[in-house]
Amino acid sequence: MLRHRLYLRILQSALYSGKPTSPNFTAVCFFKMTSGFAIFLFIVFAVPSYISCEQELEAVRAARFGILQAVNWAQSLRRYHDHLDHGSRFGDIAIADCLKLYEESEPLLAWLELSSKNYSQADAVTWLSAALASHRSCLDGLEEKGLSFDRQAAQNLTLLLHAALASVKLQVNFGRPLRHGIPRKRGTNQYWGLLASWSPATSKADIVVAQDGSGNFKTIKEAVAALGRMGHNRPGRAVVYVKSGLYHEKVEIPRNLENVMFVGDGIDKTIVTGNQNVVDGASTLSSATFGISGNGFWARDITFENTAGPQKRQAVALRVGSDLAVFYRCSFKGYQDTLLVHSLRQFYRDCQIHGTIDFIFGDASAVFQNCDIFVRRPMDDQSNMITAQGRDHPDQNTGISIINCRVAPSSDFSPFTGRFNSYLGRPWKQYSRTVFLKTDLGGLVHPRGWSEWAGNFALSTLYYGEYMNTGRGASTANRVKWPGFHPMYDPREASWFSVRNFIQGDLWLSATGVPSSLDV
Repeated sequence: MLRHRLYLRILQSALYSGKPTSPNFTAVCFFKMTSGFAIFLFIVFAVPSYISCEQELEAVRAARFGILQAVNWAQSLRRYHDHLDHGSRFGDIAIADCLKLYEESEPLLAWLELSSKNYSQADAVTWLSAALASHRSCLDGLEEKGLSFDRQAAQNLTLLLHAALASVKLQVNFGRPLRHGIPRKRGTNQYWGLLASWSPATSKADIVVAQDGSGNFKTIKEAVAALGRMGHNRPGRAVVYVKSGLYHEKVEIPRNLENVMFVGDGIDKTIVTGNQNVVDGASTLSSATFGISGNGFWARDITFENTAGPQKRQAVALRVGSDLAVFYRCSFKGYQDTLLVHSLRQFYRDCQIHGTIDFIFGDASAVFQNCDIFVRRPMDDQSNMITAQGRDHPDQNTGISIINCRVAPSSDFSPFTGRFNSYLGRPWKQYSRTVFLKTDLGGLVHPRGWSEWAGNFALSTLYYGEYMNTGRGASTANRVKWPGFHPMYDPREASWFSVRNFIQGDLWLSATGVPSSLDV
């Protein structure tokens, strides 16, 4: 609590400038691009050293106002760039990513501001953490494409999001009773257990996709467009059955398509494939073959892949920014950056993840249970890193929890494992957090376990944990000696990263019918 109070006092001092226009709002920031184009974001805030419910609301309102102004900035900048004669449109991709990210963040903060407390503290911290992850992704994308921006302006919005997070955390510390709730569409009870029980032989899909013409549509994108046209007539849990086939498509599930379920005919039978990548001009975010923004997304028996190859660097197969998302018996294939667990709460059960560098990465609260993690052969000058978690602030509830899984080389990599170093992960951001619990770590895992990102960056602020792992790579005797590395011996410490505690799975996961162990 003391840390939060000190932090809030520092934030008040940092953001205060000039005469306040109201008791709660004061400060100014702006973004500026290389074109000289500038849009001013009037972001205002003042925080006392204690937090009441009303002051928590003001903190959230200020953060939402900042996000809305960021939306306006991105829209204006996109219109400005549309009037320019470009030799390259790479910068436009980064701007479009920013607009998408901020537009997806605003409804989460609006729910916190306007929903009369119909949410829990876990919900609030999750949604604010997601907004912070999206803001950071925007800035990373601008840097990736070589676009400059006003760093102080960006920092001001970061501080607003930090303050909102701190206010919510203070309310938790003050002991306000937990409320359990998340926006859900009507009529979900009739779909109870559907993800586990659905069968193409006995169940009926709302839309069928089949390349041979036996369904409603031949492409997945047509099916998604049809879902959008249904509007309020869309079922409470819309089911899209994608029959066996190789679908060369780039698919986006927008934020307004909630509670959608995709089912296929099995791993390596129903395959969604693409090859967009950063080297050829995409951003990391936009390279995804399949991207999901609608909350409550479920998928089963589908392979998502990006075939760009290791020489094309970042190339995402699946990007997930969906709250309460579940993937069951799915496969994710790529090389660098295969699976982007971007934000919000996600659960993966009985899945396969294939890759080389940072191939499970992002800033979601993500749990992997009973999954197979296959390490592939990288380029000759590369090492393998399974995870690159992106937690950027200590108040975020995000991280990657890998429980009862198996880490092994892919079949084509097995003869060459001795030529390459393979690590459990490296810290992408300052407070990176990843744990491996009761997981079989094959002999390919380097004795040090973990790799640096750059020098001493984040080694004292990260949280990397291992608990009761097995296999030739499980010994922690020669692990890194970083302050942030935690070999766990107490089951109570490991329990923080369980399905029950880390993603509140006991409150919502049973609706899928998917098998899960709530505790470690």
